[in-house]
Amino acid sequence: MKCLLTVLLSFTLLQGFSQEKLNDSVPAKNLSDSVAARRNELNKNNLYFLTGWAAVNIVQGGISATNAKGSNKYFFQMNTYWNVVNLAVAGVGLYTIKKEMNKKLTAAENYKKQNNLEKFLLFNTGLDATYLTTGLYLNERGKRLNNETTEGYGSSLILQGGFLLVFDIIQYLEHRQNGKKLNSLIDKISLGSTPNGAGLVYNF
Repeated sequence: MKCLLTVLLSFTLLQGFSQEKLNDSVPAKNLSDSVAARRNELNKNNLYFLTGWAAVNIVQGGISATNAKGSNKYFFQMNTYWNVVNLAVAGVGLYTIKKEMNKKLTAAENYKKQNNLEKFLLFNTGLDATYLTTGLYLNERGKRLNNETTEGYGSSLILQGGFLLVFDIIQYLEHRQNGKKLNSLIDKISLGSTPNGAGLVYNF
């Protein structure tokens, strides 16, 4: 059986289903809702983990930087600075998720958010690799020039960049697995004709 769900089509829709101007009148199905709920749950848990990592680094780094000497002093200093930013990012993220949990998304909106999140995480892994590479360079340069500050900051970037790289890869794999559930829903939506003109056909 086919249920015709009428929507107005724009040029952007003809460019691809994932574009932003896909009509919002396509209702979300239970599967779409469960994917959104799982996405929010994953984000919340991962941000709690990031908050814990940041808190440990700030406390431990602040204490150790006071007592440490040589490059270790700057290693702990950078860990503290870096994770103040991580803590702020986690706080903003958790606040955003709290608002997202109260939203009802159409299938099109859910698909777009899921796709954008996965792209964002892939982009982040590239940044993380850059942090790690920069840390390796600074650490080697600091040792070569006997510069304790550069060496310590480099060591910190190696640790923090390496952590974020693994963290973001794990997040991407989690969300990619969750996002695959949307494919079965998206595959059932196709272009067709309705009594009121062109529209989307949802095949049950």
